[in-house]
Amino acid sequence: MNNDAHRLSPDLSPALSPTARTTVRRGRARARLDRQDLVDVLASARVCHLGVVVDGAVRVLPTAFGVDFEGPDDGGSLYLHGSVAARSLVVAPEAEICVTVTVLDGLVLARSAFHHSMNYRSAVVLGRPRLVVDEGERSRALDAIVDQVIEGRSAHLRAHTKKELAATVVLALPLYEASVKSRSGDPVDDPSDIEAGEVWAGVVPMWQQAGAATPAADLEAETTVPEHVLAAIEKQEPSMSGVTVGDLVDSRRSVGS
Repeated sequence: MNNDAHRLSPDLSPALSPTARTTVRRGRARARLDRQDLVDVLASARVCHLGVVVDGAVRVLPTAFGVDFEGPDDGGSLYLHGSVAARSLVVAPEAEICVTVTVLDGLVLARSAFHHSMNYRSAVVLGRPRLVVDEGERSRALDAIVDQVIEGRSAHLRAHTKKELAATVVLALPLYEASVKSRSGDPVDDPSDIEAGEVWAGVVPMWQQAGAATPAADLEAETTVPEHVLAAIEKQEPSMSGVTVGDLVDSRRSVGS
């Protein structure tokens, strides 16, 4: 996704404002207090998890989302959508909800099971969402959700029909009450385990990779893959500070068992 399109409005505070619910208490060193870190995490993900209480039971559901950092809500707007029959969305405006996003960057392999970890970036957004009823905002929200999947996709699609809009509920969650955590770097092992040697330790990088676009079976033969799809695929190609797939294969061979 285009990083330039995910920069904070100058009208927003550059710092997150932790509340009692979003203040990181465990692993405080991993807390990130810059609001741009929240922007970066959300811009890097395509799926979030919605936590909501339905009929007295907690449900955590994976779902697509979109963001408008200059949206009308405090701190910007995170948009969710679904069927008007979806209980999780119907009850959400009447209760507090939680939306989480996690980006996995690496598997941290230590010399003991206790110190194994992961390199990651994560965000938690809390609050009471509002039902989006303004037709213009509903359209923009649905476009934002599509563009979160493939940047620029909505500009190539027809307008939403009245029937589609009538069948869809859209919620907006303020981005004000949020926390961000991340981990990077090597495993942190006990000195005695390091001195003992014998066990390999390190990091296995992880990232999303897009394959070649496969046309639908009913697509007209002369219709080519559009530039915005090719650009999205190119952005997902393995690239880690000059490390190539071949380098990773060679390092795997050198590690042996």
